[in-house]
Amino acid sequence: MRIDTNAVLAMRCPECGKMEYHDFSRFSFSRGKAFHITCSCGATKLIVNTKNLNCYWLQIPCVVCETKHLLEVSGKSLWSGKVISLSCQETDLELGHIGPKSRVSEMTASYEDELEALVKEFGCDSYFHNSKIMYEVLNCLHGIAERGGLYCQCGNYKIEVDIFPDRLELQCKKCDSINIIYAETEDDLKVIQQVDTIELARHGFKCLDSLSNTCLDSISNPGKPKKARRKRSKT
Repeated sequence: MRIDTNAVLAMRCPECGKMEYHDFSRFSFSRGKAFHITCSCGATKLIVNTKNLNCYWLQIPCVVCETKHLLEVSGKSLWSGKVISLSCQETDLELGHIGPKSRVSEMTASYEDELEALVKEFGCDSYFHNSKIMYEVLNCLHGIAERGGLYCQCGNYKIEVDIFPDRLELQCKKCDSINIIYAETEDDLKVIQQVDTIELARHGFKCLDSLSNTCLDSISNPGKPKKARRKRSKT
């Protein structure tokens, strides 16, 4: 039986949101002394404690709960060569992975392949108004969701996404709220790149795009006048 002595942590920083890989080994740990893994920005991403090297306690800073989750992992599991997924205990949101570098890299990069396959499935340029912008907007949206920044005011973090040629429509199935994100122009991309969180209004409607960078609460406040915005090309 082969026993691995090295592993890697892949995790987005709870502070800056940057994805980084951190190498460590069985020899990185000392009995009774906490082992810290930090982001290049200086924020703590993982704290590991062990008393006997047979059992490890992982403290995982959670961007969703703004607290630390505690996970017990046996030494056998940690060095088994299998990937351990780190997730929020309240929302099941995936926070990161620990394991062999090759396998962890595959898992963290899998969403890129999924996005590319999605674009190809819709026929790229023949379906999307701007396939490059759509791909980048989807990438940004995935990053926001990974950091726990995509949710509804009703408390639901499982937001569904419908894809159209010029936009994404986010929907909360619990309260039927909707958020539209346009993905046609460089300006549309710049808007979502500047966003840290996307919060759907409970029973409401919001719109995020370069032409109207405001929330239009037309459902939650039907009597409220909408801000004028230029018309988009019809799909």
